[in-house]
Amino acid sequence: MAVRGQANELAQLALNIEKLAQFKNILSDLKKGYEIVSRGYGAVKDLTKGNFSIHKTFLDALMEASPAVKKYRKVGQIIEYQIDLVRYTRQALKRFRAGNLFNPGELNYLEAVCTSLLKGSLRSLDELATIITSGKVRMSDDERLRAIDDICSDMEQRVNFFKWFSDNASVLQFQRQREQSEIKGMRSLQGMKY
Repeated sequence: MAVRGQANELAQLALNIEKLAQFKNILSDLKKGYEIVSRGYGAVKDLTKGNFSIHKTFLDALMEASPAVKKYRKVGQIIEYQIDLVRYTRQALKRFRAGNLFNPGELNYLEAVCTSLLKGSLRSLDELATIITSGKVRMSDDERLRAIDDICSDMEQRVNFFKWFSDNASVLQFQRQREQSEIKGMRSLQGMKY
C-alpha cells in the first residue's frame, strides 16, 4: 500500500508538474498577448495624439488673425465709415433741431433713424473687432476677409442710406423754410405781423 500510495503521489506530482508547465505556457502566451496589445495601444495612442496635435495646431491657427487680415484696407474703410456716420448724424440732427421746422414727433423720428443706424454700425464694429482679434473666433483668413468685406458693404449701405435720408429731410426742411419766408413776405406786404 505504501508503494501504491507513493505511486499515486508520484502520478499526482507528475500531473501537477504538467499543469504547472501548461500554466507557464498560458502565462507566457498571456504576456506575449499583453505586450502585443500594449504596443498596439501605444501606437494607436501615439497616432491619436499626433492627429489631435495636428487638429489642435490647425484650430489654434484658425484662432489667430494674420497680420494681412488686421492690415486689410477695408478695416480702415469700415472705421472711416463709422466716423463719417457719427459726424453726419450729429450735424444733421443739430441742423434739424436748430431750424424749428420739424415738430417734436418728426424730430423723434429723425433721431430714432439716426440712433438705429448708429447702433447697427456699432454692432458691425463689434463684429469687426471680434474677427480681427486673435483668439475670439475660429476662422480661416479667407473667411475673415469675406466677413470683413460683408461688414464694409453693410457700413457703406448705412452711410449711403443716411445720406439719402438726410437729403430728403433737408429738402423738406428747405421747403418749409421757403414756405415760412413766403408767408412772412405776404404778411409784410399786407402790413400784418405774425
